[in-house]
Amino acid sequence: MAVNPVKFLREVRIEAGRVTWPSRKETSITTALVLALAALAALFLFTIDQVVGLGVRAMFGIGG
Repeated sequence: MAVNPVKFLREVRIEAGRVTWPSRKETSITTALVLALAALAALFLFTIDQVVGLGVRAMFGIGG
C-alpha cells in the first residue's frame, strides 16, 4: 500500500479547515475554570491530608 505524502498533507489541511476553533474568550474562560477547579481540588486534598495526619498523630501519640 503506497502512501502519497502530498495527498496526505492536502487532506490534513482540508480537515483542519473543518475544525471549529474556540474563540479567545471561550479559551480564557475555560482556562480560568480549569485553574480554579485545580486549586479547589488541591485545597480539598490538603485539608483531607491534614485531618488524616492529625488523626494518625493522635492515634499513635506522636507530636503534640
